[in-house]
Amino acid sequence: MLTIYRIFINIIFILSPIIILIRLIYKKEDIRRFKEKIGFFKKKKLKGKLIWFHGASVGELKSVLPIIEKLIKNSAVDQILITSNTLSSSKIAKKIESKKIIHQFFPIDTNFISKKFIKYWKPSKVIFIDSEIWPNTIKNLKENGIPIYLLNARITKKTFEKWFFFKKIAKEIFLSFNLFLTSNIETIRYLKKLSAKNIKYIGNLKFSETEEKNLKINNKFKKFCIKKKIWCASSTHDNEEIICGTAHLKLKKKIKNIFTIIIPRHIERSKNIKINLEKMGLKVHLDSSQKSILKDTDIYLVDSYGKTKLFFNESKIVFLGGSLIDHGGQNPIEAARLGCKILAGKNIYNFKEIYQFLKKKNILQYVHDSKTLAKKINLFLNKDTSSENIKKQINYLGKKILDKTYKELNF
Repeated sequence: MLTIYRIFINIIFILSPIIILIRLIYKKEDIRRFKEKIGFFKKKKLKGKLIWFHGASVGELKSVLPIIEKLIKNSAVDQILITSNTLSSSKIAKKIESKKIIHQFFPIDTNFISKKFIKYWKPSKVIFIDSEIWPNTIKNLKENGIPIYLLNARITKKTFEKWFFFKKIAKEIFLSFNLFLTSNIETIRYLKKLSAKNIKYIGNLKFSETEEKNLKINNKFKKFCIKKKIWCASSTHDNEEIICGTAHLKLKKKIKNIFTIIIPRHIERSKNIKINLEKMGLKVHLDSSQKSILKDTDIYLVDSYGKTKLFFNESKIVFLGGSLIDHGGQNPIEAARLGCKILAGKNIYNFKEIYQFLKKKNILQYVHDSKTLAKKINLFLNKDTSSENIKKQINYLGKKILDKTYKELNF
């Protein structure tokens, strides 16, 4: 089965110039750095101990930032290599202020490029995040005697069924890991069926908080918000912005000063989102715009990364996207940690245990369309939306999980 995988991934490599060109046109690749994905490395490997972290995109990298921040202070570690697949995640890595940090795009998992990458960087330890499992890279790391960890491991039913279909190769791959630290109980069961060993459950690392510097909200925006009733839709996907726009129109009939902030999951969609919302008769202001916000603005559309916390602090009511479509939801912990009341659709299987925790704490309500979304927002607007006690509980739990996880990784 590994042979079939290698044939498939080699076909991807052959087609990569076309794939990368298309992604460059859609501004999903960095024109200066796309060669990293096909085995060209410009940055230098220093002498000494290098720890390698790999996460697919923004969510995975954000979840390990607290670990990386602690590791930066560890004098025994000389360099920290972070790899990811997306342009947006590279911007997250770029914000980490340390000379120890290097970001590279994860290379295509062909046997040749994988060996070249490992030989060049010579990692002392490799930490994959969430469900990032690449057969050639893992096999080559194992052959080089390099310890491999799966941190905040998450195996869904769909992922399990795919691996279980190739049971023989799955056994070889999963036995190559030295340690699995799972993000939920369900994953333990699936990992055991896939022949994995040394599995531990400490808790979801996403409960821990980064020490990143807080950005300051624009004063003009802050003044504009003083007399507004605000709610925020975060990490929205295609069609969910229309649902949010419809909810805004419903709320506007009752609340004249209603103000909606929309933060799309993929900001490159912002132009089309703006056009679609304006077709509904909504007045939209882009975060990147240098113009003043007009008094009758309905929607503030965030077309830049790294500001989510700022807008959560202003709104205190957050709808989390990816939950009214079959995507599996987005991580609600950041909003909960900031004391926000949370709304979501019922497609939240990616973070099921976290949503169950928040539901028990009475800071989460489920919605299924624009009508119920508007109704729940109106309900929250007329109640105390602060959840200070929950904030304290989450912060305490997060610190506990972070400390235990760091100890298990044994740097």
